[in-house]
Formats: sequence, C-alpha cells, structure tokens
Amino acid sequence: MIHQYKLNGYNIVLDVCSGSVHAVDEVAYDMIALYETRTGDEIVAAMLEKYGDRADVTEADLRECLDDIKSLKNAGKLFSQDEYAGMAFDFKKRRNEVKALCLHVAHTCNLNCSYCFASQGKYHGQRALMSFEVGKRALDFLVENSGSRTNLEVDFFGGEPLMNWQVVKDLVAYARSIEAEKHKKFRFTLTTNGVLVDDEVIDFANREMNNVVMSIDGRPEVHDRFRVDLAGHGSYEKIVPKFLDFAQKRGERDYYVRGTYTHYNTDFTSDILHLADLGFTKLSMEPVVCAPGDPCALTEDDLPKLFEQYEILAKEMLKREKEGRPFTFYHYMIDLQHGPCIYKRISGCGSGTEYMAVTPWGDLYPCHQFVGDEKYLMGNIWDGVTNTALRDEFKLCNVYARRECDDCWARLYCSGGCAANAYHASGSIRGVYPYGCELFKKRMECAIMMQVARAEEQE
Repeated sequence: MIHQYKLNGYNIVLDVCSGSVHAVDEVAYDMIALYETRTGDEIVAAMLEKYGDRADVTEADLRECLDDIKSLKNAGKLFSQDEYAGMAFDFKKRRNEVKALCLHVAHTCNLNCSYCFASQGKYHGQRALMSFEVGKRALDFLVENSGSRTNLEVDFFGGEPLMNWQVVKDLVAYARSIEAEKHKKFRFTLTTNGVLVDDEVIDFANREMNNVVMSIDGRPEVHDRFRVDLAGHGSYEKIVPKFLDFAQKRGERDYYVRGTYTHYNTDFTSDILHLADLGFTKLSMEPVVCAPGDPCALTEDDLPKLFEQYEILAKEMLKREKEGRPFTFYHYMIDLQHGPCIYKRISGCGSGTEYMAVTPWGDLYPCHQFVGDEKYLMGNIWDGVTNTALRDEFKLCNVYARRECDDCWARLYCSGGCAANAYHASGSIRGVYPYGCELFKKRMECAIMMQVARAEEQE
C-alpha cells in the first residue's frame, strides 16, 4: 500500500509497510499512482498525453522513471507487503510484565474545568487522596510485576496531584530507596494545572521528575473559558508566570505545555503560537474528549478548519526553525530513519497490559480514561490483576484487531490508536474513533512533510 499527497509544494509518496518516504516531481508522482493498475506502455502514453508539451518530459525519461519505480519496488521501498501482520496475535502469549503506572494521587482538583473527562478530578466518584501506604504498595506492585525490565515509569496524576504533594515526595523518596536493591530505575512524570506550583515544587520536580506536563490551553480568553477555579475565576494570570519559571529552570530536562482545544477555538494554532511566543519550546495541543452533545465538542463541520490549522502550524514551525526560534510540537515528532516501530504496531498502546492506572484506593484500571467504569476494573495492587480475561482482551487490542484499520495508510503510526477513545466512540476497545482518526492522519501528513522539508534543506 502507498499513500500519496501534496502539501506545502511537495509531492509525497509514503510506502505504508516499509515506512519509506519519497519526495518526487509531479510526473513521477502520477506514474507511481498508475503503476499497480496500468502497463508500462499505458503509463508512458498517459504521461505523454498529459505532459507531452514539456521539453523535459520525453519517452526516454518516462521509461527511466519506470525503471526507478521498479527498482524501488524490488528493494521493498514501494508497494511493500506487511511482514508482521501474522505475528500480532502471538502477543497473547507474551509475559505479563508491567512497565508503567499512572498513580491517581488526588481524585480532587482546585480547578473546575467543565470539559474535564475526569469530572473535575473526581472520576464520577468521591473526592479522595491517595495515602502513602497505598502509593508504596503500588510501587511494590510495579516492581514485583516488572519482570526483567530495569526502567519503570510512574506518572503522578489527578485531579491535581499537587493537592497531595507530600505523598508525591514521600513516594519518590521510597522509590529511590529501593532502586539499587531491586535493580530498577524509576522515571517520574508530574502533570499539574500550576495553581499550587511554587519554588519548592519547581526545585523538587526539576531534581526528581523526568518529565513535567503543564496544563495551559493557550490565549488568556481561551484558557479562562474553561480552566477556572471553584469561584469561576480564570487561572491564566496565576499559572503562566509560574510555568515560565518552571520551564526555564528545567533547562534540558523534558517538559510539555499541554493544552486542549475545543469547538470554541478551532483556530488552535493561534494558541500554540501564543505559548511559543511566551517562551515555551515544548508544546502539545490535544482535541477535547467529551460527549458528542457537549457544547464544546468538536463537530464534523470543524474538520476542514482543523486540517487547515495543522497545515498552518507545520509551515510556521518550519519558518521559525529557519529564523532560529524553533519549538517542538508533540504530534509532529516522528522518526523517518527507522520507520514505524515494529513492537508498537504489534502491541498497541500497552494499556491494560504494560500500563495501568491506580486509584486512591488501590484499584487497577487499564488507563486513566477507564477509571470509574466498573466494567474495566482489573483488580487491585494487593491481589494483582484478577480480571485476566480483560487483560487478555487488551493484549489483542492492536491495529490488526481492528478491521476498520485494514485499508488505512496511517495504521502503523497509530498502532490502532487509543483504546479508550475507541471504547467511548464505538462501545468496544477494538473499535475506532473515526473523528480522531481523521485528525491523526492529518497530523502525520504534516509531520512527514516537515521531515521532507528538513531533508531538502540539508542537501
């Protein structure tokens, strides 16, 4: 399978299964499109009819181009076959090793964001804070179930985790105390809305957290539409100076400023550029997750505008790179040198198998977006995974389990996408979220185009 598209003046051909990307002229672009359905003579005749008035298009040139296409096909770089599809379902036999936990240290929040998928941090349940004892047991559970893995990941999540900050610090200290003995290395991530950030939080996080996710939605009026405190006051003015200080002091350590765009700001590129102009250099902007009838839900009519915004963003990022003021956008990070990751295409996202969420009470769920849905309760940190049938279902939750993905050119980049989004859209973790698929494909087109543009600059 191949995927062809034109963007920012480039004619791009992606060979789906090998991951090979070709930037070609318009004649070769048209010839590749016909190659699998027409004979060589038919292709040459069609090209002479279309481009015959051009001096640089001769029959000899066209025949040479046909030879080049054939060579690429023989080399497995065009029209290649998927060599790994048959391996996907053997993964049910893999070992049950856990590599990451999302610790819900606070099922409560000091903001009252109406679009919050977690119901203002309560996950449709009771407000609660995780005790140190529960968190400690969760870390022990991770170590005990990580098998031969050395590197383990722990996300401190909420609600707002800074509302349980002492427990966060105590859990980090405990994890560090057992690393040498257990032959493990913990990597921590903190996700925060910024309200409670202070110098002590910044110093500790910059010392201990491998990544920090800072929640800002963009321009003041966009951010303050939803991200308000319990009295209804916007939080932009309060958090932005703190986050700027936080990001500056992190130096080379990872962080992301993560925003959410909704039906109310489909011009979200303006929000990304606003954050970049403030001085943030590592950015992410996600589409809202909410019920279709919600006023902030994205609609079918929004899609053309959103596609345009992703293209505008890609072009602006390339422009700023040339000007010496680059920034990173999470969804445009792609490695064309090694192609789609074989392990990821087979295993999927890892939720419910390698990755799980832990509630303040120690219950296990496949990921944070399933928390509170009792159908997806997997077990707990004391007894382990007791719903093994559910775990086995998640083991098979990959791109090859979704028949809707069979003909999708982007399937090996998303590996079937988010199981939670699929469930909420279709009622099945093996379903698809068509709206999200369309956005993902546009992002991949933009990301690939940017790599092509950078490669051209280096020639």
